Amino acid sequence: MASSSPFPSSSAASTNTADKLSVKTMQDLISSLNTTMGDNGLGKDLSTVRKVKQLMHSYTSHSQDWAQHAVYHEGTRYTRNLVDDGNGKYNLLILVWGEGQSSPIHDHAGSHCMMKLLAGELNEDLFAWPAQAGGCDTSDTENLRLKRTAPLKTNSVAYMHDNIGLHRIGNPSSTQKAVSLHLYSPPYNMCKTFNESTGAAASSSCTAERLTKLNSTFSATLPAHNYACLSNTTAHISVLTGAHKSGAAITSM
Repeated sequence: MASSSPFPSSSAASTNTADKLSVKTMQDLISSLNTTMGDNGLGKDLSTVRKVKQLMHSYTSHSQDWAQHAVYHEGTRYTRNLVDDGNGKYNLLILVWGEGQSSPIHDHAGSHCMMKLLAGELNEDLFAWPAQAGGCDTSDTENLRLKRTAPLKTNSVAYMHDNIGLHRIGNPSSTQKAVSLHLYSPPYNMCKTFNESTGAAASSSCTAERLTKLNSTFSATLPAHNYACLSNTTAHISVLTGAHKSGAAITSM
């Protein structure tokens, strides 16, 4: 794969909010994303990618906006919880990361990925595609090359695309969970995960399962005054927009 890319760089540590837009709540963010992407999602229009990244920057995390979606099940690495399914051209998920847990090294099935850290801290490890793969063919195996590691702090935004490389996201804390907001356009159900030592790829499911019972133990390891509303409850996920569908979670990449 060529080293240059027309896509925005994967700027995990950036928190620039120049030309900040009026996005005060999660509902504001979802409405603005729907308006900005319209019927096309992110597609190939890089100006739209930049606008969406700016929107993600402009939202300041408030736990009352997203706590009802931060479903976590002890014993799992992380959960993926559906917040909004857009118009089918993108979806918006909240991931809750267990202490010391990380994702596999993975691609994004040709989709755009925008990620904002809502609480805690995460690290992003960026890997080059296997050299012989030309970006996609993984019939041969080789050690994956780590290009860099970047920290993500609360309210920082990172962008990722297969043209940039592969990545792994992990929670470095042994005492606190982390929560992140992810936008995928277009949505996808399958991706590839990679063995760091050999570069061997495997297909992995990213399909969400719909939940109606929220049974979260997440609040036990984060400040109680911010996460009190994450106590055990039985409820239908509350709506943030008129197009919102019921909550969903999966526990494996």
